[in-house]
Formats: sequence, structure tokens, C-alpha cells
Amino acid sequence: MVVRCASIPPVQTPTLPGTRVESDTELRDRIAPPYRVVLHNDDVNTADYVVVALVRCVPSLEVARAAEIMFKAHTHGEATVITCHKELAELYRERLESCGLTATIEPA
Repeated sequence: MVVRCASIPPVQTPTLPGTRVESDTELRDRIAPPYRVVLHNDDVNTADYVVVALVRCVPSLEVARAAEIMFKAHTHGEATVITCHKELAELYRERLESCGLTATIEPA
């Protein structure tokens, strides 16, 4: 047997004058601040290899975006690969390093 409830509107909690309600994004960023995964330029790996490694190590990247990141790192010395929470940033950095790339993480 399935019981369905009528649509209940969200309850607005009263706030004191002069106070500010923290948004979900602000709360998430305060609890788990975002980190940047930074790819650094090197003179060892080919451009094609770097693009393939980026796509393999960071599943959310598409080839075109990986090529942009590679080119920016090549021309500017470094490029942000992705911004995410610290544990995931550490995982991506380790994956990139295991492919022979130079990567670091830093607070966003």
C-alpha cells in the first residue's frame, strides 16, 4: 500500500532582525572548503599525453576542456584542473602524479 501526502509547503523559520541565514552553498564551503587542483607545466610529457592523462585521471573532464587546461599550463606555467573538496582534490593530484605529471592542490 502506497501512502501519498499532500504537498506541504516548506516552513519558514523566523529570524531575528539583522541576522542573516546561511545558504546551503555557504554552509558546505564552510564545513568542507573547496580546493583547486593545479597542473604545472613540464618539459617532459607531450601535449597529447597530458590531455589523455587529464581525461583518465579526472573523469568529469572532456577532451576539449583537458586540451584547454594543458595549453594554459604550457603557456602560463600552471592551470586549474578542477575545484572540489579536499579529499577529492588529493585523489586527483595523486592520480595525475602517478601519470608523471606535476600537480598540487591549494585552497580555492
